Amino acid sequence: MVCFVSHTSVDCRNAFALSEWWKALLGYVDIEDDPNLPGHEECLIQDQETGHRILFIEVPDEKQAKNRLHLDLRPRESSRDEEVDRLISLGTTVVADHRDAESGSGWVVFADPEGNEFCVLRSQEELAAAR
Repeated sequence: MVCFVSHTSVDCRNAFALSEWWKALLGYVDIEDDPNLPGHEECLIQDQETGHRILFIEVPDEKQAKNRLHLDLRPRESSRDEEVDRLISLGTTVVADHRDAESGSGWVVFADPEGNEFCVLRSQEELAAAR
């Protein structure tokens, strides 16, 4: 027997606010029969295309160090650089830029409003074109 991943959990200070921020970033939605509301200590969002879910859970402690687990994101409809520009225009914090201008490879590390880090990679189309 084996297990499967039910959802990805993110510890946070404000589950509703952070779930709303990630919904805007990823295009995820609330679960139809379980909407997220201000004051909820647990907020679950879902990708309508893949079914992947992220659960935001309020905890009393602040983030202390670099994430040991993080999300790697690929743009669905744009290039990596277009998505990076979109996130910067939304005020997302750039932690590190590991893009290689000559080869077009690499990624950018960002932080969400509570300091949780995630990366933006090249799109599937960019990967295919590089082969």
